[in-house]
Amino acid sequence: MADKTIQPVKILYSGKAKQVYAAPDKDLVIIHYRDDATAFNGEKRGRIEDKGIINNKLSARFFRLLEEAGVPTHFVSLLNDRQMLCKNVAIIPLEVIVRNVVAGSLAKRTGQAEGVELPEPMVELTYKDDAQGDPLVTEEEAVSMGAASKEEVERIRQMALRVNEVLRPFALERKLRLIDFKLEFGRAGDGKIILADEISPDTCRFWDAETGEKLDKDRFRRDLGNVKEAYIEVWNRIGDYQPAPAV
Repeated sequence: MADKTIQPVKILYSGKAKQVYAAPDKDLVIIHYRDDATAFNGEKRGRIEDKGIINNKLSARFFRLLEEAGVPTHFVSLLNDRQMLCKNVAIIPLEVIVRNVVAGSLAKRTGQAEGVELPEPMVELTYKDDAQGDPLVTEEEAVSMGAASKEEVERIRQMALRVNEVLRPFALERKLRLIDFKLEFGRAGDGKIILADEISPDTCRFWDAETGEKLDKDRFRRDLGNVKEAYIEVWNRIGDYQPAPAV
């Protein structure tokens, strides 16, 4: 799958599990997926072998699916096992969480049992600030902080719900229950808001629809074991997983 015609120019950003490089075309960037794993805002760190490969390919699969459903994304093409070419966007400093089922922090905040189906999808916003622990904010607070305009926040909310409408049945057809997921959005060069970041077991909770087995990063967060195997299982239900050849 290697494409040596597009090479990184310089590193623009190094995150917890990905690096962003400038591409020869200033309107594009190259995103490199690493095997690093973090949880609890970086307090827990580790490595999941081949996670970068799986997340790169899964994200590409989901982005293509969403584009076909009318959701604009930053995805352009896969370059190789660990890299994709994307549109250069200014990331909006909000994480958008869509919840279908009670799990994680929602269970802790409300005292509800994990696994309880919500009457309708819930959309939450957090402000991207590791120092503050990515605090929950209301739509009004997001606007007052200058993260986005009122119209942009509403656009983001509607796009997030549309993503859920597409991915939830898609996953269920493959016997995966989409519990919740985190999205990020960015402004393209023309100011248009598009979906960015990634869609993978790092950012989504996937449970086996029949057994309830967790098939996502919660296995790393909670020391449940078989983390790589869970990621591979998600990919196997989406497409054919093949690790990169040894160098």
